[in-house]
Amino acid sequence: MMIIKNKTVMEDDWIVLRLSESDTPENVAIPSGKVIVPLKVWQAQRDTLQRRTDLGVWLASDQRAEDLQNDLEALSLIAVDFPKFADGRGYSIAYRLRARFGYHGELRAIGDVLRDQLFYMQRVGFNAFAPRPDKDIHDALKGLSDFSLSYQASADEALPLFRRVQRGSGP
Repeated sequence: MMIIKNKTVMEDDWIVLRLSESDTPENVAIPSGKVIVPLKVWQAQRDTLQRRTDLGVWLASDQRAEDLQNDLEALSLIAVDFPKFADGRGYSIAYRLRARFGYHGELRAIGDVLRDQLFYMQRVGFNAFAPRPDKDIHDALKGLSDFSLSYQASADEALPLFRRVQRGSGP
């Protein structure tokens, strides 16, 4: 599978672990290699999992960034799941992780991720994207540069446009 990371299309060497109906967070076996586990698995198996350097955590859209606040240093990758295009709660999670908690690692959007969202996801702090497999990843990459300027401040630009532009002294 391919992803977009730091505005480049590349091979994805991580797998996203999703629980089956028979799995519980306490008993699910975590495979070796680079794995992104659900938050509930991280919370249930933290003592064992925090020793691994090849582990990321993903948050569902109804979970809170605050649940990972004390674990950010241990995680090189955090993913936020978008269960459907119209669910925007993941934007708030990403912004909190970057702006409020100062997370500097890879922040990945997974799930129903489409080209039209990438520019805005980037604005709130995502730097990696796993677009839906039925979409052209190279077309999705173009979504990161749909606009040349942003008026508002956000995680990617601390100052609004009117603070970044020098004005003349007038006629």
